[in-house]
Amino acid sequence: MLILITLAILCIALVMGMPVPFAFGAALIYIGVTGDHDVAGFMPSGHWRMNVLVLLAIPLFIMAGGIMEKGKIAKPLIDLAEVFVGRIKGGLSYAGVCASGIFGAISGSATATLTCIGSIMMPQLEKANYPRGLSAALLTSAAPLGLLIPPSSIQIIYAWVTRQSVLKCFLATIVPGLILMVLLCIVNAVLLRKHKNIKTLPPTNNFAGEVAKQSRLALPALLMPVIILGGIYGGIMTPTEAAGIAVIYAIPLGFFVYKGLNVKNFSEALIQTATTTGVVMVMFFMVMIVSRLLVFEDIPGLAEELIFSVSDNPIVILVMINFVMILIGMLMDDVSGVLLASPLLFPIAQKLGMDPIQFAAVLGVNLGMGNITPPTAPLLYLGARVTGAKVSEMLKPTLIFITFAWLPTLVITTYIPEVSLFLPELLLG
Repeated sequence: MLILITLAILCIALVMGMPVPFAFGAALIYIGVTGDHDVAGFMPSGHWRMNVLVLLAIPLFIMAGGIMEKGKIAKPLIDLAEVFVGRIKGGLSYAGVCASGIFGAISGSATATLTCIGSIMMPQLEKANYPRGLSAALLTSAAPLGLLIPPSSIQIIYAWVTRQSVLKCFLATIVPGLILMVLLCIVNAVLLRKHKNIKTLPPTNNFAGEVAKQSRLALPALLMPVIILGGIYGGIMTPTEAAGIAVIYAIPLGFFVYKGLNVKNFSEALIQTATTTGVVMVMFFMVMIVSRLLVFEDIPGLAEELIFSVSDNPIVILVMINFVMILIGMLMDDVSGVLLASPLLFPIAQKLGMDPIQFAAVLGVNLGMGNITPPTAPLLYLGARVTGAKVSEMLKPTLIFITFAWLPTLVITTYIPEVSLFLPELLLG
């Protein structure tokens, strides 16, 4: 009964909009007041679990994303993509999806991707007569590519919680991310058919010259994911070291190459990073304590018994697991979602015989989709603020993107293991 009331308090606090660390803190206060468990006794386990080097990658990637946003490093990436697709109908929106994928490969964050790409792309889309609600919905739906295209912060956390290879978790999400990018572009093309007044780039007689020019301008930004991912996959750098290199590389890029950084906004990026890191670390600590309590009360075992009592069909059980993960993604941000879902659902997936690396990809797709799924949908409301669109006009196209892009990606990733395991097995064995 104690644990049920605790979980109820947690869910009610999250639905009411209480910040995640405070919501978990409220649950812990209730446990402490009842006296059934010594909450102080669980605190050392939270500290011990956080005392690992790999977690330093999280604030460093947050800092790199903030510097890239302030330094206008994403602008040349968008311009380069527009050269290739800007002369076809809908090409500018396709460029936004591609840029989200590339930016996600650098920042590892859905929030940073949406904030940066959304603020740059939306004025250009409106100028080209793209419908506001559809454009905002597309950019928001593409933002979780930052959770799938490596390096992904939630995959670092998942690997830490479940003791898996960070490299393999990174590789597992690449193909699902590419599938999602293609499906988002296809669905967007269908939705744009009835809009006749969309502008495209004028024809050119010097396509090669434009490509060469934009490639030259975008080359320093394009080298960033090459350095980071090449260093990680080549065994030259750990993810933490790669995150540090990303910060070191982004600073002169923003100051001297693209000249978007100055002393003022660089300071703002550092302050924002420090604030976000503080919130994330407090959240880590709270969630680790609650997770320890869940394990102590054998909640993963009880959840396993409950699910298997409903059905022993693997297909049905996977549907239930996915449904729970989507709900978690709807209520929480990506970091807290993976912290809660991993210890709770990972044992069930293992009992089904699912490879832990495949589960990493399934978890990433679920949490990304949950973050844009109404009614809570934290990324949907952030997308409305960034793009200036109303949530009401974003709602219908977002649901269409979820139904015809995100859900097919989730089904493919869940039921075709080779989609997520192909690259890890090919490159790492």
